[in-house]
Amino acid sequence: MSRFQVVSGKGGTGKTTVAAALALALATEGRRTLLVEVEGRQGIAQLFDTGPLPYEERRIAVAPGGGEVHALAIDAERALLDYLQMFYKLGSAGRALKKLGAIDFATTIAPGVRDVLLTGKACEAVRRKDKQGRFVYDHVIMDAPPTGRVTRFLNVNDEVAGLARIGPIHNQAQAVMRVLKSPETAVHLVTLLEEMPVQETADGIAELRAAELPVGRIVVNMVRPHLLDEDALRAASGGRRKEIAKTLTGAGVKASAGLVGPLVEQAAEHAQRVGLEREQRAVLTGLGLPMAELPLVGEGVGLPALHELAEEFRKQGVGDEGADAAGQGPGGGKHGSGRGVEA
Repeated sequence: MSRFQVVSGKGGTGKTTVAAALALALATEGRRTLLVEVEGRQGIAQLFDTGPLPYEERRIAVAPGGGEVHALAIDAERALLDYLQMFYKLGSAGRALKKLGAIDFATTIAPGVRDVLLTGKACEAVRRKDKQGRFVYDHVIMDAPPTGRVTRFLNVNDEVAGLARIGPIHNQAQAVMRVLKSPETAVHLVTLLEEMPVQETADGIAELRAAELPVGRIVVNMVRPHLLDEDALRAASGGRRKEIAKTLTGAGVKASAGLVGPLVEQAAEHAQRVGLEREQRAVLTGLGLPMAELPLVGEGVGLPALHELAEEFRKQGVGDEGADAAGQGPGGGKHGSGRGVEA
């Protein structure tokens, strides 16, 4: 029952867009999702055409059926202040530490501390309940670091727990790892049908499994349509100009040599791309994980395109399975159930 959805992928594969679309898909039928970013790029704000996200949770979109998407940009410094207040009740003393530069010092000399704070804040949102004992968010979706760093990013709490044997830091790290390594969590990897992203996805899955972190889906993004049927693809691959010219003539197009030549070249390039994509899809299928595919939506992805991609997720069963599992919330909406779905 994966309530915490972590989205990673090689740079350029559109992982932030996929995370945003997933948040919309999971927020249908009155559910509430929290979309979290941890890299300070404000990519979520750009996608939803809103101002820079502060260090607070705010609603940024409404999904079909009245569900809500909230967003949070986690800042390591502010998260550390929260941590100091939560465990040591420092209050104004914590703010004084910030002025002295102690927080920058701590996160610089111990980079792992930064990752503990970022993942810890997200896991707190996963576990948080309201006064009625219901989860505040049905799902928390994290736009995580790229595939090459995501395992270390998620597993750093384990390392810190090993260093700090007792005390609040140890307890915090252990609590975070209980969430990250539980069925509540699923790490999804975004890829393109290209050799390098597919290979990095395969390597990332192996690393996640070795660290005993739960792997979710492979999301194939920016899938382009096949413009030719199988017969046309075979003709294009063979460069059969006469056959193509005959087809054009039959369609009422004057098949001059000047027209057929460029068309044959373009068709051959398309056939080659389709062949390479099929090879990469076969590699991904061999990894033995559920897959989802999202189409290429063109330049300038915004809120309308995100809704289109969210609908594609729902068509493929991602998100729909949570509607019946979610508990009934105030006002008739389904949220705060404490029960999640695997997506």
